[in-house]
Amino acid sequence: MNPTYYRIEITRVIRDVVTMFFVAVLPAILYIIFGAVQSYGEMEFGNGNVAFYVMVGMAAYGAITATVGVGGTAAVEQMQGWGRQLGLTPMRDSALVLTKAGVGFTISLIPVAIIYAIGAFTGAEAEPHVWALSAAVVVLGAAVFSFYGLLAGYLFRSEGAVAAASGSLVILGFLGNVFFPLSGVLLEIARFTPLYGYVALARYPQTDGEPAMMGPPADEVPAADPLWALVLNLVLWASLFIVGTIVLARRGRARQ
Repeated sequence: MNPTYYRIEITRVIRDVVTMFFVAVLPAILYIIFGAVQSYGEMEFGNGNVAFYVMVGMAAYGAITATVGVGGTAAVEQMQGWGRQLGLTPMRDSALVLTKAGVGFTISLIPVAIIYAIGAFTGAEAEPHVWALSAAVVVLGAAVFSFYGLLAGYLFRSEGAVAAASGSLVILGFLGNVFFPLSGVLLEIARFTPLYGYVALARYPQTDGEPAMMGPPADEVPAADPLWALVLNLVLWASLFIVGTIVLARRGRARQ
């Protein structure tokens, strides 16, 4: 990792007000609206309460918004010739990749830290190990989605494509059971979407795989998610993103 380039990139991203709003401020607002100020937030659920369940989902959404944005920007810069400019410097390709990965990881910590801090002061409750494990999964799992951003950048080669990829996380969040509990057919569909395994894994220390439900008790309670199924979901989507990124990156070099 190149410390100077890392510092420049971190400063550039943090100074981008629009990016930081969608990465840190918006998820925090969503948590406050749908978790902290709601009366049902105090209800017990698993090894915590509903507010904690919502908090984890919003922190995960903010973290992947950060990694998708940084990953996509890196791909676009590479395709538009910035990589050749950096090639004139002593910095190696490996250092460039590690630096960008470090930037994405660092930026993803910001929404997690902010939202977990707000949660701690607004009634989110869980056992200490649940706080620690869920935060670790949120941060580490978000790294997978940097490849989603890279894939979008290599595929469409424009900053607009990266913005679209970040925007698509809203749709994937709804489909992936991130923002509010799904049931019935929608829940069954959600189990095959990219964000479901990631967010359900982050919530697993609290829920033990039990899906949340809204409204009065249903006649048929959805089956719990086994841990292996959530891990498999994340691994398969990660493999798809990584392989797609590698293929498109090689094609881009061949054209050059």
